[in-house]
Amino acid sequence: SYTTDMKSREENKKTLENLYSLSVDITKIRRLKEWVLLQDVAYVKEIAGILQEMGADETTVANIIERCPEAILHTPAEINSQRALWQLVCQNEKQLIKLIEQFPESFFTTEYQQNQKANILFFQELGLKNNIITRFLTSAPNIFYNSVEKNKNVIETLQRNYLNLGGSEANTKIWILKLLSQNPFILLNTSTAIQEKLEFLQKNDFTDQEVLQLLSKLKGFIFQLNSTTVQKSMLFSKNIFKCSDQELKQLVLKCPALLYYSVPVLEERLEGLLKEGISIAQIRETPMVLELTTQIVQYRIKKLSALGYNIKSGNLESLNGTKKDFEVTYGKIQSKKERPIFNPVAPLHIED
Repeated sequence: SYTTDMKSREENKKTLENLYSLSVDITKIRRLKEWVLLQDVAYVKEIAGILQEMGADETTVANIIERCPEAILHTPAEINSQRALWQLVCQNEKQLIKLIEQFPESFFTTEYQQNQKANILFFQELGLKNNIITRFLTSAPNIFYNSVEKNKNVIETLQRNYLNLGGSEANTKIWILKLLSQNPFILLNTSTAIQEKLEFLQKNDFTDQEVLQLLSKLKGFIFQLNSTTVQKSMLFSKNIFKCSDQELKQLVLKCPALLYYSVPVLEERLEGLLKEGISIAQIRETPMVLELTTQIVQYRIKKLSALGYNIKSGNLESLNGTKKDFEVTYGKIQSKKERPIFNPVAPLHIED
């Protein structure tokens, strides 16, 4: 809404002077968003003043403006409203300024303030903790652009399906809060799309209980699945592992990535594993290893091999899990290897 023909316009001298006085690197702004410097009106001093009031020092103010130059085009009233809004979930202004420095674009998007406020209050009412809501504001800001009615509809659809699939009434709230905190982007789906995805899984012979299991395991990413991609991926897995429909279902329940990843991704990961001397039978036994990229697999195999652990004859479980899980497994194998054969403090039985 701010840009016009840039060539025919000159940079605003007053804006430049004010930015220089704040030690802002103007070349960064020219490279990033030069159009900001061409605007007739900018609130450089005022926005800097509000940030300083919140506890930002000169370097922090400069850093924020360099990363999000359009901040200076907002009126002080808009920014003060946004400040009050974010304070509903921030512990104090120190935390708020830290968030603004890390995620300036999220803070300086002020067009949806009414929706933001209504959604913050709705999420609090739902039972989401403030630290989770602040994480949403910074890393998933577009869920706040939805009207609160739209977000309510999606949540009601999820709750209704959870109960229809056999979930317990008592556990519904905990389940929905966990699902949202794991993947807030669920709210970007429509109620109809959610319904269709669940029905698609049921048509593929997954029982209600299994659909529920996949819902929890896929952390809501189930709603981003593409029906065509899923069909192709399942057929590919069935052919590679030479299994029946029932066996394939069990593999998918163990490793939902078989649904989630496209055929080229699965091919690349299988190829990487086979190159390391791992057999199809081993992968079928522990399909979760396909959730890891080829680079991660290679790195982990190298580390385990250095300890003398032979992955070709061993169990692939040792490769699995998050970085933290792997470090625990690696530590156990390492300590086992370093453990002395005999107990040095045990008494020695020597014959007279």
